[in-house]
Amino acid sequence: MDRETIKGRWNILAWEQRYDDGRVVLPMGTQLEGFIEYSDFGMFCVIARPGRDAFTSGGQWSASDAEKGAAYNSYLTYAGDFEVEGNTIIHKVRHSIFPNWVGGLQQRNAVLDGNVLSLTARLEEGTPEARTACLQWVRVAASQ
Repeated sequence: MDRETIKGRWNILAWEQRYDDGRVVLPMGTQLEGFIEYSDFGMFCVIARPGRDAFTSGGQWSASDAEKGAAYNSYLTYAGDFEVEGNTIIHKVRHSIFPNWVGGLQQRNAVLDGNVLSLTARLEEGTPEARTACLQWVRVAASQ
């Protein structure tokens, strides 16, 4: 696998987190939406829970903290450069909704099976929250 192989837009199919204690969590539910795009300019990822609630207590800056927290919990986005090393895709995070990701690396084991790209990563190793995150993406045809 190399940069050219994964260039393009990939729509999200599924995201699950398999905890070492046996739990399986779907962070954005079963009908999530979004995409990841790889290009000469870098990568951009956005995933959202569909049917997100609109703010009722104000706008994007003046809504209640509870409503802003719910919006944060139902949306993920980050962008930056990327590298491909064998079966590992490394996202070099430059911008993110999560401040702690900025300047860091997100390493994903990648498996390409036809038009489906599976990305997995181990998270919080050595803690009670240790898990494997599994995301599946389908390539978007150039005409779409």
